[in-house]
Amino acid sequence: MPVEFLGIAGTNPASEVTPRTGGPLDLEYTAKLARAHEDNGWDRILFAYHSGSPDPAQVAAYVAGRTGHINLVVAHRPNVAYPTLTAKTFATLDHISGGRFEVHVITGGSTADQAAEGDFLAKDDRYGRTREFIQILKQAWTSDQRFDFTGEHYRFEQFLADIKPVQQPRPQISFGGSSDAAYAVGAAEADIFALWGEPLAGTREQLATIDAEAARAGRKDPPTIQIAFRPIIAPTEALAWEKAENILGRIKQVQAGGVPASTRLRSKTPENAGSQRLLKAVSAGERHDRALWTAPTGLTGGGGNSTALVGTPETVAAALLDYYDLGIRIFSARGYDIYDDAIDFGRYVIPLVRSEVAHREQRKAS
Repeated sequence: MPVEFLGIAGTNPASEVTPRTGGPLDLEYTAKLARAHEDNGWDRILFAYHSGSPDPAQVAAYVAGRTGHINLVVAHRPNVAYPTLTAKTFATLDHISGGRFEVHVITGGSTADQAAEGDFLAKDDRYGRTREFIQILKQAWTSDQRFDFTGEHYRFEQFLADIKPVQQPRPQISFGGSSDAAYAVGAAEADIFALWGEPLAGTREQLATIDAEAARAGRKDPPTIQIAFRPIIAPTEALAWEKAENILGRIKQVQAGGVPASTRLRSKTPENAGSQRLLKAVSAGERHDRALWTAPTGLTGGGGNSTALVGTPETVAAALLDYYDLGIRIFSARGYDIYDDAIDFGRYVIPLVRSEVAHREQRKAS
């Protein structure tokens, strides 16, 4: 598949460098940010989820009416709705968006944030529930016959969805995680396996594990791999690193001000394997490979998508192509100044990556 790019569908301008000053849902900003991605070469945007966030499915439905072609990736936790209801909700959203819907299934890496919505399952049990949830979504979207399901976490009889997705055979399902349980579930069930941006060696290690788990599950087509970074670009290398240090200072200012960018519940010591792996990279040094920078990861406690690629557009594009050479086909990117960075990355980095990938594909075909 050609290389693709995933951005973020923020509902307000807040980030690690910008404290929130208004409400959680600024509809004008939400539409403006979505269009900034659509108009600047991005393929899809992610509507994130945490226990107190605006409902991402409804926000995606709103954005569907204000965009024309960008894909809408809705994050969803299996604990918040029964899978038969979810299947109908998302099939409906696929119709509303004209076949532009995708779902990113989140197992849940924070016990506290899960408990905030009444979910007290242990982490490995949550992965077992996710496996069943994805299996039910697939069958509900594709079955023309009533079917039963009896699992450890879900049980129902004679379900048949009247509304099916526009997309055939069904929308794509993405999934993320870096624990043994995550590898087993995602490699077996997901269309897209999402990773956070580690150094090349760690990424190569994860890809080998995912491939092995996919083969163990009997898959001939392992999931497409997606990886996430925070791009920091400028016209020269010196200006890019000056910008990076400025961002680090702004993160410290926001943290000192005590005004969080979101209401997400996280423990001081991350429970999820992905964040633990990122912190391991931090302990090995702040700079890795061509352009990877882990200082923001250390400052934010390994919080999710936090490793940066720093440099000129050419340097960042070359760094992304290093990951492309490992087999990555979807790049998730989110700047710190979310709106402006979506435009700049789309204008100056995405075309470079697409052009080089096209050249490589032409050489391979000749």
